[in-house]
Amino acid sequence: MPSTCPQSFIDLPKVELHVHMEGSIRPETLLKLAKKNDVSLPADTVEGLREWYVFRDFEHFVEIYVAISNCIKTPEDIELITREFLDGQAAQNVVHSEVTYTACTIKNLRGIPWDEQFDALKRGMKYGLETHGATMGLILDIVRGDSPDIANEVAEWAVSGHGEGVLALGLAGSEARDAARPYIEAFAHAKKHGLPIIPHAGETQGPESIWEALELCDPPRIGHGIRCMDDPALVEELKKRGTVLEVCPTSNVCLTPIASIADHPIQSMIDAGLNVTINSDDPPMFNTTLSDEYHRVSEAFGWDMAMAKQMARNALEWSYLPDDAKLLVSSRLN
Repeated sequence: MPSTCPQSFIDLPKVELHVHMEGSIRPETLLKLAKKNDVSLPADTVEGLREWYVFRDFEHFVEIYVAISNCIKTPEDIELITREFLDGQAAQNVVHSEVTYTACTIKNLRGIPWDEQFDALKRGMKYGLETHGATMGLILDIVRGDSPDIANEVAEWAVSGHGEGVLALGLAGSEARDAARPYIEAFAHAKKHGLPIIPHAGETQGPESIWEALELCDPPRIGHGIRCMDDPALVEELKKRGTVLEVCPTSNVCLTPIASIADHPIQSMIDAGLNVTINSDDPPMFNTTLSDEYHRVSEAFGWDMAMAKQMARNALEWSYLPDDAKLLVSSRLN
């Protein structure tokens, strides 16, 4: 459906630190993939798929994710989703994206080797830079529940791609206690080669998942992290470390007990002195964009454009963009 986001938020140059490639595939792109690969979907029009995408519950969210994965069959499909992702980011003036990508799932489902996936991703990234001046880096994630051998393989892929577009090793999936502990070897391998670990934690589970992430990963950033507010000692620890929290407001309203944007802890997190950024997570699945996220939070908490710009500066500062590129984007914000 058409966005009601004011143009001022669309025009604001933005950097996104927490967005999933597979979860960013819009209905238009999914329909192209389904027709190309002869995959049956619940609807055969863009309008029908948009209706199907409307968030209902977690089970439906997973159903869409599975359908998307089933439509990605070749390296050319990976290049297409990368190109169209960057088209969408450029349309809302997102100048740099640090994108979580689950290479192990694509390999396991489709048998596409990592080197072929990476070549396709790099072709898409080259297109984004040449066409839009938009840059993109990759966070290759381990999925909690996968075997340590798979995790070690993903860590090796991440290390091999470092300097060519891979920025970090990620960790997603269930936040159950000790679910990350089997991957200590993978984390150590990545860190030995200069790659940071950026885990999801404190989204659906409490502070204990964040404490575990700090212990095992020593992360510069944490995906979500909103449950830190349940533990004052954890808030102080995150402030002491300078850990950045990649907050995804609309996603949190959909997937956690938070009732509305106005009930989201983001303002309390900022007031507590935590390092916070605004992100979209899986935007078409939650009927949002990064511009919408800025607008919704600003509207809910009475922010002016100066505050929105400061949040954009924060994301820029805590990104892995080179310093010269940061200066260029910063000049546009000023």
